[in-house]
Amino acid sequence: MTAQSIPQEYLAIGILIVFGILFGVVTLFAGRFFRLSRPYDEKLIAYESGNEPTAAPRMRFSIKFYMIAILFVVFDVEAIYLYPWAVVYDRLGLFALVEMMIFIVLLLVGYIYAWKKEILQWEK
Repeated sequence: MTAQSIPQEYLAIGILIVFGILFGVVTLFAGRFFRLSRPYDEKLIAYESGNEPTAAPRMRFSIKFYMIAILFVVFDVEAIYLYPWAVVYDRLGLFALVEMMIFIVLLLVGYIYAWKKEILQWEK
């Protein structure tokens, strides 16, 4: 591969990538080299707002937590799609209105399904 086969526009990107990698490596090395390290038992325990730890730091979360998080992401994405559609609605016409209504109906079906499965209730 000759020097002429790479377009000149990519030179800035290459320099940026090299600089980013170099900056990260130098920063990590400098931090390791200059920081103080005096570990002792109290310093190595898990920190809970100044209180003694009461449980293991690796506790299991309920599946409800993950289901609610996924539903939040789904309905958040819905809002992301609705805003640009609403901004250019007058130029899109009836076809875009029908497409958005289908999208909203599908999300409504998913919401009703989650409601029936009681996913939205944190405790039963």
